[in-house]
Amino acid sequence: MTEFLTAFKDYFIEVLPFLAIGFSLSGLIHEFVPTQLVEKHLGGKGIKPILYSTLAGTVLPICCIGSLPVAVSLHQKGARLGPVLAFLVATPATSVTALLVCYALLGIKFTVFIFFAVILMGLVMGVVGNLIKFVPRGLTVPIHHQEIALATDPVCGMSVDMSKRLKTEYKGMDYYFCSPHCQTTFEKEPEGYTVEKEHIKSTKERLSSVFLYGFVGMVKEIGPELLLGLALAALVAAIAPVGKFVGSHFGGSFGYLFSLVFGLVIYICSTASVPLAHAFIQQGMNIGAGMVLLLVGPVTSWATILVLRKEFGGRILLVYLIVISILALFLGYWFSLI
Repeated sequence: MTEFLTAFKDYFIEVLPFLAIGFSLSGLIHEFVPTQLVEKHLGGKGIKPILYSTLAGTVLPICCIGSLPVAVSLHQKGARLGPVLAFLVATPATSVTALLVCYALLGIKFTVFIFFAVILMGLVMGVVGNLIKFVPRGLTVPIHHQEIALATDPVCGMSVDMSKRLKTEYKGMDYYFCSPHCQTTFEKEPEGYTVEKEHIKSTKERLSSVFLYGFVGMVKEIGPELLLGLALAALVAAIAPVGKFVGSHFGGSFGYLFSLVFGLVIYICSTASVPLAHAFIQQGMNIGAGMVLLLVGPVTSWATILVLRKEFGGRILLVYLIVISILALFLGYWFSLI
């Protein structure tokens, strides 16, 4: 137990400064990057929407679970299948916080490679998605012709599906929200966000929003998973039999298979997966297999699988998992050769 607590403390102290920077940047992105700017460029044909959705996904401070409602909203709003799938890959696969933690624990080589690997995965997934002839069940026209009821989040301005989003009633009117953070912000001062009064945030309010989103909302969203990731990493590093098993069995090609299956079955957010991969590598796992875990784990949660199955059908889900698996194994092996 002493070895475990010591290893946990060391990991926590090492990543804490980078987490603080990452949470701060996440709050700034949420507050100052207009959601409409992101949504505007994800429709249409060609490679541009896929590129835009991939690049937006790599910087937006949203985990796998948080990216699902955004992706579904974009899909229902008219975005083609390719950009939506690219967004679902790139958004949870990395973030500002994850990259900073990756740099702290694994170094610049890992950090640069995973950043560009995620972009490549998003682009390939998007191109494959656009090549699939997709007509939603029960429809005879493509999804971008489907009519749905949309509302505007009064806090951040994002378009949200009225049938599936958070809702608050105020003075006989319903207001819809993209996230619990926006709903809580509205409920604290609803008159500031209604049609009765145009609300212009002061500098103090915007900075407060940055802090609340970065250090309250984001901590609530990924904090438990981050602590779990640190705990698992400390367990691998501190318990001798575990480390010996990893070193004996995952140093070669079997490590790739383990990382792929482990990543597909167990969801770990991009930030929390870094210390776990670091612990595995320290105990002897092939660095390519470690990269596979970093690429697969964050983008294949059970929530993603169930939502993809519901919204797009089993065929699209199968293509999604196959493409991710092939790309992750290829990129992991490539990384081991560099």
